[in-house]
Formats: sequence, structure tokens, C-alpha cells
Amino acid sequence: MGMKDQFQDKAEQMQQQAKERMQQGRERGQQGQERGEQGQERGRQGQERMRDEESERREGQDPLDQDYDI
Repeated sequence: MGMKDQFQDKAEQMQQQAKERMQQGRERGQQGQERGEQGQERGRQGQERMRDEESERREGQDPLDQDYDI
């Protein structure tokens, strides 16, 4: 094997490694995006639950239903 073949093999190996790293980066980016979307959905659900709890609490404390001593 000559020097030219060694350099060519090394260049091909480096190209393959670069392709693999790019693919891994894409996969990590996709996973991060999916996690972000899941987090947003959980946040929405939490906000809805808090609104429901607040509405129930307010219904239980209707100021016009209180008896006043006059």
C-alpha cells in the first residue's frame, strides 16, 4: 500500500466519521425538539388544572352568598 492509498483511506474514514456525527447531531436535535413539545403540553395541562382549581375555589367563596349581621 502506497502513501497515496493511506491518505485516501484516511480521508474516506474522516468523511464517514463526519457523516456519522452529523446524523447523531440531527437525531439529538429531533429528540430535543420532541422533549420541548412534551414540556409545552405539560405546561398547558398544568395551567388548565390551575384554572379549574381557581374557578372551583371562587365558586365556593361567592361573596354575595354570605350572611351579614345588620
